[in-house]
Amino acid sequence: MNTKIKTSVNSTLEQWRQDEKKALKLLKVVGELRFDRGIELVMFRRDIYDSRPSQVIFNHRHSKNYIEEPVTINDTLDVARTLEKFEELAPSRIDIGKIAADFKARSNGHLDLESYLRAEFSHALNHQNQPIESKDVVLYGFGRIGRLLARRIIELTGRGDQLRLKAIVIRSKMKDRMAEMDKRAALLQSDSIHGEFGGSVEVSEDGGELIVNGNRVRIIFAADPTEIDYTDYGIQDGLVIDNTGVWRDKDALSVHMRPGISQVMLTAPAKDVPNIVYGVNQNALRPEDSIFCAASCTTNAIAPVLKVLNDQFGIESGHIETIHAYTSDQNLLDNFHKKPRRGRAAAINMVLTSTGAASAVGKVLPDLSGKLTGNAVRVPTPDVSLAVINLVLNHSVDVQGVNLAMKQASLFGEMVEQIQYSDSTEYVSSHVVGSTSAAVFDAPSTIVSHSGRQITVYAWYDNEYGYCCQVVRLAKHAAKVRRFAFY
Repeated sequence: MNTKIKTSVNSTLEQWRQDEKKALKLLKVVGELRFDRGIELVMFRRDIYDSRPSQVIFNHRHSKNYIEEPVTINDTLDVARTLEKFEELAPSRIDIGKIAADFKARSNGHLDLESYLRAEFSHALNHQNQPIESKDVVLYGFGRIGRLLARRIIELTGRGDQLRLKAIVIRSKMKDRMAEMDKRAALLQSDSIHGEFGGSVEVSEDGGELIVNGNRVRIIFAADPTEIDYTDYGIQDGLVIDNTGVWRDKDALSVHMRPGISQVMLTAPAKDVPNIVYGVNQNALRPEDSIFCAASCTTNAIAPVLKVLNDQFGIESGHIETIHAYTSDQNLLDNFHKKPRRGRAAAINMVLTSTGAASAVGKVLPDLSGKLTGNAVRVPTPDVSLAVINLVLNHSVDVQGVNLAMKQASLFGEMVEQIQYSDSTEYVSSHVVGSTSAAVFDAPSTIVSHSGRQITVYAWYDNEYGYCCQVVRLAKHAAKVRRFAFY
């Protein structure tokens, strides 16, 4: 018996070692495609590049959320190696997990992988003569959202043929400029919620730049946008992403339209400019819309879920209650605040407050205008929020029908980047930290009334990093630097 146990233990460990070796081979292919050809491989929307081998293996097991039979590392390694052969494949972002799963489901041992992939990617092949012009990006503000945007943009820089972070504008806080730069660099390098940045952050010798994973990013100290001529820093036809929230309408935001800048995006709701949730209404952004906004983190989380449910079943009315992490707008300890209740200590109080997300959905999804109400409770957690969506539908449904609609939307269609599907009964808020999706649909929590017309669904969201991923997607769309994507 002891011999059998020992053999079993050794066999399991040996299998793990073999899988880790294959994960290393997969990471090698992923890195070469990323840097040499601008082809980014992901696994059910999870980033593979810069992952540990053990994380790659875990991501394969994560596939059970989407398909009955998980894909193996052998499956995805075969897909990656086959894609590597396609010299004519255009720069792209490709989900090899979904490809492997689809191929296994369709082939039944009768299809050739290379022929299958050539057929699937026929419209992405032979487009290598259409290079993408990179877009210069300026971050105006360097707080919670600004630093996470910097992380995300640089993580996705690759060959540098999409978004290029060229400058960050901040107001000086210290007389000693070099000391301030060191502090700014330290905040970018280490984050209490999101951990260590995957790479190096250095301050240039003259104290004028941050050098982040080889990206030289000019730090511009300015009290007001009118002080800046961006062409002085080599920036042309750039996009300013304002994450300060100081300017909230078209006239005010137009102050950013300085020499070297052609587009301005606000990372908050705005009054009289297009409110865009990428994946839902990005096609509403017209070429002449040089000033626009990425709506709020909550609107980005609920709009994709609401669109799926409205398209499938029709929404008559509803209420959204947001259980929201506290933000830096609140007080750490009791102190004066101009808004009701927000003056009370954020880390020890649940704070009932308002949210404009429900009404903002009407700007993103006009069919739902006037149909929804909303409120929010700020709770003592530093990141990750939960939207509780209670709806009255036009048609009767059951739990299985609601969950299937969301599961299909997470796998197929225009919102696969926005919606992640979870069927885990152990899922909690900390699982969501670092999620690149706009929302994580919590399938086990779905409730449907006896009539079948009233439902309650739950959507988790990383109101910091997940939102920043949405902002970057919109920036790529507005800048016309989106590559071919296969999800």
